[in-house]
Amino acid sequence: MTGESLGQGAEWWRGCVIYQVYPRSFQDTTGDGSGDLGGITSRLAYIASLGVDAVWLSPFFKSPMADMGYDVSDYRDVDPMFGTLADFDALVAEAHRLGLKIIIDQVLSHSSDKHEWFIESRASRDNAKADWYVWADTKPDGGAPNNWLSVFGGPSWEWDATRRQYYMHNFLASQPDLNFHNPEVQDALLDTVRFWLDRGVDGFRLDTVNYYVHDRWLRGNPPLASSVAGTNTETNTYLYQEHLFDKTQPENLAFLRRFRALLDEYGDRAAVGEIGDEGRSLQTLAAYTSGGDKLQMSYTFDLLGSQFSAAHVRGCVEAFESAVADGWVCWAFSNHDVVRHVSRWMRPGGDPDLVAKFSIMLLACLRGSICLYQGEELGLEEAELAYEDLRDPVGIRFWPGVKGRDGCRTPMVWEADADNAGFSTAKPWLPVPASHRARAVDMQIGDEQSVLSAYRSALALRKQHPALVGGSIRFLDTEGDVLAFIREGGGERLICVFNFAEEPATLPLVGNIGPVTAIFGGTASVEENTLSLPTLGCFLGRLD
Repeated sequence: MTGESLGQGAEWWRGCVIYQVYPRSFQDTTGDGSGDLGGITSRLAYIASLGVDAVWLSPFFKSPMADMGYDVSDYRDVDPMFGTLADFDALVAEAHRLGLKIIIDQVLSHSSDKHEWFIESRASRDNAKADWYVWADTKPDGGAPNNWLSVFGGPSWEWDATRRQYYMHNFLASQPDLNFHNPEVQDALLDTVRFWLDRGVDGFRLDTVNYYVHDRWLRGNPPLASSVAGTNTETNTYLYQEHLFDKTQPENLAFLRRFRALLDEYGDRAAVGEIGDEGRSLQTLAAYTSGGDKLQMSYTFDLLGSQFSAAHVRGCVEAFESAVADGWVCWAFSNHDVVRHVSRWMRPGGDPDLVAKFSIMLLACLRGSICLYQGEELGLEEAELAYEDLRDPVGIRFWPGVKGRDGCRTPMVWEADADNAGFSTAKPWLPVPASHRARAVDMQIGDEQSVLSAYRSALALRKQHPALVGGSIRFLDTEGDVLAFIREGGGERLICVFNFAEEPATLPLVGNIGPVTAIFGGTASVEENTLSLPTLGCFLGRLD
């Protein structure tokens, strides 16, 4: 199933492989130290060579860049640092020529405070856009309307001296939340989505999709039980509350139906939502992807944390399978907001290459669509940066307790010996770690033992087997830290086994499994109905 063949079906997104590009860090062609759309276009052939189906572009819209583009000041234009609309059109054309879909990051829950909508809204309480953002009066003592907190620290309310009211911001104070209870706001945002659909985009990644709607009565959130008990050890106070009222409101479902109806006007378009909903993520995913009238798929942070075990992966997948009857999930191990998974999951003294190769085989075998983050196919680890090099407002504010997200956003490494590893001829906006140079693309191409080759092989293997792309999944009971499951579909049954343990493991192949023919195994072996795997060993076999 190639990218071109995927494009001929209305459900190309089901089981697809998405490659996330962080534009500022991918390829600079203008010599200003920041990546741009022209740079992405020049590297699309490389992306296609990995065997992926779609490219997700993190925000490139006009923005003050207070939160690296997630603070949009114009939803219908490209920020000059990334290029022009003509550059975007050229990117889409080249991607389609290569059989790649283009997914763009739509940031709808909030805008920049420099957006013309907010400038008008804050000017008075009776202008045409006065109700386009979430405004509220003070408490009698001048305090904020309630106890809601910002993900980025402190209250989620900012005082505005012009309107003499507070406005809500789930993230930075320069990212005011739009008021989705106002139908005019929904109409305006959907018009911006239509603008990009008309330019040929194939799908959208919806940033913070469960943050769109707030409780219209502004009820306060209760504390978590662990916070009441004094056992909460989170570094971010946002995680001390049970977020019942500042996000994930039932009215959001109606907007998602409107969004889906717009997509359906254009045929084979798709949307994947980002769900951040502590303790309720799978229930929210089920609600947002069920019924065929909302999002095609969503992803959560369940596998983007530090837990690395067979039990954790099985628990996440089985919970999804039981909660989401007719929805679809998109699994990812890394993205632009979390520490790279090789660093999160590597044990002391471990081999990063082994972790990376194990991870891509596991991801390729899971049921759902999958998303890769630029550089993970090289086995890049999290970069250690000095405080003075940070650009992420989260890291700058919470250092050193929280180092922020810049460590996973450093520039892509293309050529080991080139200036700035081939990313730019100028000083990059973030440093290129010396340790990343040895993992540059040119050092791995042609090396059959490289992480890059392992990624290409795993993705090719996934495409060769219909059971991996869209088949069912059923877990087998195992001993120790071993994960085993059956994928079935397209006329084939496959057994997938992964040893998470720090020591070799065995799995008896008995019962109704039947004879097994190895498809992929590396140093794993099958003798007398027993499968033996080394530490971080993988096995894929056909059940005859």
